[in-house]
Amino acid sequence: MPATIRDVARASGVHISTVSRTFSAPHLVNPDTRSRVLACAESLGYRPNRAARALITGRTHNMGLIVPDISNPFFPLLIKAAETQARQRDYHIFVTDTNEDPAVEEELVHALAKQVDGILLCSPRMSNSLIEQLSREVPLVVVNRQVAGLPSVVMDVGQGARLAIEHLVSLGHRDLALLSGPRGSWTSREIRRAATAAARTGGAELTVLGPNPPTERGGQAMAEQVRRAEVTAVLAYNDLMAIGLMEGLDSLGIAVPAEVSVVGIDDITLSRLTRPKLTTVANPTAAAGRAAVDMLLQQDGSWPGRVGRGATGTVPVDDRRTTAQVTLQTQLVIRDSTGPGPHGTASPGGAVAPFPEVVAS
Repeated sequence: MPATIRDVARASGVHISTVSRTFSAPHLVNPDTRSRVLACAESLGYRPNRAARALITGRTHNMGLIVPDISNPFFPLLIKAAETQARQRDYHIFVTDTNEDPAVEEELVHALAKQVDGILLCSPRMSNSLIEQLSREVPLVVVNRQVAGLPSVVMDVGQGARLAIEHLVSLGHRDLALLSGPRGSWTSREIRRAATAAARTGGAELTVLGPNPPTERGGQAMAEQVRRAEVTAVLAYNDLMAIGLMEGLDSLGIAVPAEVSVVGIDDITLSRLTRPKLTTVANPTAAAGRAAVDMLLQQDGSWPGRVGRGATGTVPVDDRRTTAQVTLQTQLVIRDSTGPGPHGTASPGGAVAPFPEVVAS
């Protein structure tokens, strides 16, 4: 006969409720007691019944994580970090992909709402008003986007874009282009806003080309337009587009960085494997995944500090809506794809601009 919660309580010398808390809210149990209970449960082969626990607590101990494109190398590190963080808090994550389609995003939120305690919505393409509406159906934490009244984890891409433009201007580039991202992308708007302001401050002209699909092929397709624009440096929405652009420029016989300097955003693994190695803005994706999980647990009451949904629905003890925000700072990583422009001199490569990693507000 399988071991029961009573067997574990008897073996570890604690009350049944303590065993229950060890599995449902481990942060509320003394660390020594928790270790003893878990050791006894392991030796007895006890496994808590999640379905039964959900009926009692109103919590599934599952969360959803929705990304626009799981094949984009930007997301796997975030997903892996979020899954690890959730597992340490006795949660599991369901990962879904929208294929950059806002209608699919909405469908997935509806589909997951009754199966999870909350959803991490990464780089959503839906409108702010729709995201706000959906947050009334299920707790949401928005990653890589700011929506008024909702908790969010954002990477400061505006800061990164500013650093990238300042770097290009310092090298002597005055005619710049920005390859913008997909339509409806908050990140793309932030990059454009910051890049435009930085170019103006630096006395440079910035030509915006896009919107574009955030893929290698999307960047490759823009090579001819970059040539026609007669610019000497380009900032791309992400590394995939920057890598695609370098491929496209190479096919046109345009050398990087001798004729055109290229900067990406994200610092994916491929950015270090290209030739030339890609200068890029590093985003702290793993930190974002961890922060988003903890923020969601705080929001729905499964972690210390808040009260969330009970077995009979939303508990009106504490408004789960919050303006809490975590902002993660970015770094400019200077490699080989940027070089001196017509109005400047060479700058040593391989440097990393030092900035603190996290600012919480």
